[in-house]
Order: sequence, then structure tokens, then C-alpha cells
Amino acid sequence: MPQNNNPSGSPSSPSGSPSTGTTVGAKPTGDAGVKHDAGTSLTHGAPTVPAPTPASEASQGIGAQAQQYGQKVADAATQAKDYVADKMSVVGDKFKDLQNKDINQVAEEAKQYARQNPGQAILISAAAGLILGLLFRGSRR
Repeated sequence: MPQNNNPSGSPSSPSGSPSTGTTVGAKPTGDAGVKHDAGTSLTHGAPTVPAPTPASEASQGIGAQAQQYGQKVADAATQAKDYVADKMSVVGDKFKDLQNKDINQVAEEAKQYARQNPGQAILISAAAGLILGLLFRGSRR
């Protein structure tokens, strides 16, 4: 068997060049003498950044969509709050008007409205009956 005249003392290939899987002056480890520990490479001393995985890319996309939907919900809630505030002010004004009127005058206006708009009067009375029924029914479960 021919003698290897490599001064470093590391094994070499038959062509005289160092074989793959070893480094000069290091023990052969099978991965070019680089030991990986928690994402750091001992040859460079700097932490390595793992390549993005499809799962991490998907979670970032889902996170961005969640933020967009959250903003849309917040905008819709703000619009709903403004709408309810406007309607509450209208209802408050109507209550003030009703407090200043006589009961007989209110009843006469209701009759006149029902004669002019019978369909709406029926729908309004049905809705009022449904709401009152739900309020007074309580929980029978």
C-alpha cells in the first residue's frame, strides 16, 4: 500500500487531494467538521437564519388577513355605533314630543296614520306585539 506524504496527517484520497467529509487538522465527522448547535455554525460564529417554511409563510399570510378582517370589523362597529347614536337621538326627540302632547291627541294621530297607511300600521303593530311578547314571556326553558 502506498504511503501518504500528506504533511497534515489527515487521510487523503488516492489522487492526493483531501477527501470530502474532513477538514485539515480536525477529526473526520462526516459533515466537513462543522458542528451545528441550536442554529449556530462553529466555523463562522454567527447564528444562521432558518429558511422560511411553507407553514411559517402560511401563518404570516393568515396573520395579515386576520389584521385586515379585524380592521374591517372595527370600522363596521364604529359605523354601527354612529348609526345607533343617531337613531337614539331621533327616538329621544320623539319621546320629548310625546311627553308634551295629550294622550287623546296621540291616539287621534295614530288612527289617522293607520287609515292613510294600513299595511305599515299592521306591520308596526305586529313587530311591537312580537317585541312585547318576547319581553313579557321571560325564560320558560
